[in-house]
Amino acid sequence: MTIHEINIDIEAPYRRRLTKKWLREVIDSTLAAQKINNPVELSLLVTGDEEVHKLNREYRGINSTTDVISFALSENTDGTEFITPPDRISRLGEVIISYPQAVSQARENRQTIKAELAWLVVHGLLHLLGYDHQDDKSEAAMRKREDKILREFDL
Repeated sequence: MTIHEINIDIEAPYRRRLTKKWLREVIDSTLAAQKINNPVELSLLVTGDEEVHKLNREYRGINSTTDVISFALSENTDGTEFITPPDRISRLGEVIISYPQAVSQARENRQTIKAELAWLVVHGLLHLLGYDHQDDKSEAAMRKREDKILREFDL
């Protein structure tokens, strides 16, 4: 079994609403579905709208909040890939989720908050693994992959 180093931080207002154990299960299942056999390192932060808004403005130039932001460490700013270090651990990056956005979207999509959060974790992690939705074809491929992974969960 591959051991992944996963740092999960849930900010205080949201700690009673979900567990690190469950979030870890979603991450582990996504990595397994993607056949990630080498050790990886990544971080997940569950926070509020204010922090996500700030990050979205600062790093993406978009002055509004969003549901999930991923910061992949697989590419340098010049588009070249990072070299895998000698310890062979792939450092994927960080996923940041807005809990209030998850609640709002769950209501809008008529699903549970847990289902929405699972989708956001999978979506954010797939971004770290190279998926994107810049055009219709890549969006369709990403949605198909998300749906396949999420079917594994009892949501």
